[in-house]
Amino acid sequence: MTGTLRGLRSVHEFRQAPPGAEKLSYSIGLPGGAHCAGSARGALRSLLVRHGLPDLCDNAALAASELVACAYRFTPDKEMVLKVRWQFDALRIVVFDQHPAHSSPEASEECRRRRSRGMWLLSAVVEACGGDWGLTPVLTPMGGTKSWALLPLPR
Repeated sequence: MTGTLRGLRSVHEFRQAPPGAEKLSYSIGLPGGAHCAGSARGALRSLLVRHGLPDLCDNAALAASELVACAYRFTPDKEMVLKVRWQFDALRIVVFDQHPAHSSPEASEECRRRRSRGMWLLSAVVEACGGDWGLTPVLTPMGGTKSWALLPLPR
């Protein structure tokens, strides 16, 4: 019996159906850098196909790319987190970055306006598919920004 495990089934016997949309919930750490937008697009496309949501691939890839690119513009070369989740019949894409906290509410609001203006492409895509998007400061002493997009299934 040396080197043999008896009674174990072959790996091919464990084939399972791919997970459905209800199991789509991932957090992906991105190292920072301009290349992260492409990494986010590729990862998101792969996840959506695997979970049976290929119709969302184009809009979701663009949304993730725009969210990551904006985070990179405001926090270059800092780590960020991409979260993807299917909930209430819509895809939620969230990016957390490490943008430092502002010293005044006025500076914070001006920064939010600058970010919003830079997300015109995201806004157009999300509006066209009947979704929503936004951004908000993360309420921690170190700061940070949470930007997100909500995409329903195409009709």
